[in-house]
Amino acid sequence: MVDPSNDKGVIQVLAHRMETQRLPAILSIKERVEQGEPLSNNDVQFLKQVFQDAQSLKPLVDRHPEWQPLVAKMIHLYKHITDLALENENASGRGR
Repeated sequence: MVDPSNDKGVIQVLAHRMETQRLPAILSIKERVEQGEPLSNNDVQFLKQVFQDAQSLKPLVDRHPEWQPLVAKMIHLYKHITDLALENENASGRGR
């Protein structure tokens, strides 16, 4: 059984990481793909790690539904980026 009293500290750490690491990185990637650039290998690894982390955090978010709107916005942002990156790959002929 999970002790919800531990969640507050975990959420604070995750929010800090989002603000200082994840969001700046993803906005940089978004800017590049919106300019037509493909994802780099580092970008792909970063996105894979984010998706893996998101899967492991699902139980925490389920226990704290007040965070679900933020999580949904982040998922939408990642989808937007990956959709654009795929378009860029296909346009460059590398996606074939």
